[in-house]
Amino acid sequence: MIVIVDERELVKKGYESLFQREGFSSVGFKAEDFTSWVDQAADDDISAVSAFLIGDTADTKLPAGRLKDKTDAPVIALLDQSSLEDTLKLFETGVDDVVRKPVHVREILARISAIRRRGAPKSKSVDIDGLRILFDGRDPEIDGKPFPLPRRERRILEYLASIGDRRATKSQVFAAIYGVFEPEIEENVIESHISKLRKKLRAILGFDPIDSKRFLGYRLVSRTQTYAECA
Repeated sequence: MIVIVDERELVKKGYESLFQREGFSSVGFKAEDFTSWVDQAADDDISAVSAFLIGDTADTKLPAGRLKDKTDAPVIALLDQSSLEDTLKLFETGVDDVVRKPVHVREILARISAIRRRGAPKSKSVDIDGLRILFDGRDPEIDGKPFPLPRRERRILEYLASIGDRRATKSQVFAAIYGVFEPEIEENVIESHISKLRKKLRAILGFDPIDSKRFLGYRLVSRTQTYAECA
């Protein structure tokens, strides 16, 4: 989920629509509402945010003061008109990047990915028994060949791969894929997505790489781990 902070309703709605077209959930806040949300939000909700975009807001200390102690998600400032003085001030507040508008959402997504790679070094892919999960928007590969998946299923697979051996609850997966402000979509949709994904992976891999435990959640496992737990 991408959070947009801007006083202008038209700007927030515009970015929400554009990110939705790219397959990313987003939500817009005014600065005052955003501050209240950050102070009260559960850790799971904060951890579901992949980036913060700070636009027109009177609180220039908002990024550093409200975010850096709570999350490592990138903070990007969006400026209508940039100057060296404004840019330097924003970097002093703790933002990770400053971008002058207009800017395409794909460029913003690319900048988010670049910042996350620098801030948290990790492999560009995860390999599990012939299944390679990529983190650059491409479909996964099986034995070196692309394995096309619907957007939601691919992002669920990427999310599970990104958390390593930890488990993710249905609520955490939902928040990561749909965001925490989707009242029209039920959390149970995650069960349907994962069921379809498991069926496809099982058919081609010969085993189920998604392990699920009631009340504990989901995680990716190797063939060896699967057999060991069944023994």
